[in-house]
Amino acid sequence: MLGLTFDKLLIVAVIAAFVIGPERLPAYAAKLGSLVRSLRDFANGAKDRMRDEMGPEFDDVDWKKLDPRQYDPRRIIREALLEDAPAPAGAIKPVTQSAYAQRKMPLTAGAVPPFDTEST
Repeated sequence: MLGLTFDKLLIVAVIAAFVIGPERLPAYAAKLGSLVRSLRDFANGAKDRMRDEMGPEFDDVDWKKLDPRQYDPRRIIREALLEDAPAPAGAIKPVTQSAYAQRKMPLTAGAVPPFDTEST
């Protein structure tokens, strides 16, 4: 939270109370309370609207799964690589020599062009 701890927030609140003064402090406290209430009502209204638009599926959604703090790119890549089915044996020919050396050799009719697995 931008490096703010409870101690720092308390110091800022005490300084603000001295700057604002005892005459205006109750009015500003009331404004702060109404702001917090309106933000809470806004958040609850957004949740109710989402529930109305999604219907009964809203309660079935696993919100913890969609939490961005759970994002682990290494896990996602590992799962994506493990999900791929292996290619058919004749579809891709593994390279035994460099692409430069293979470029010099002409292809025969019907031959599969070389495919470098390390470059893609």
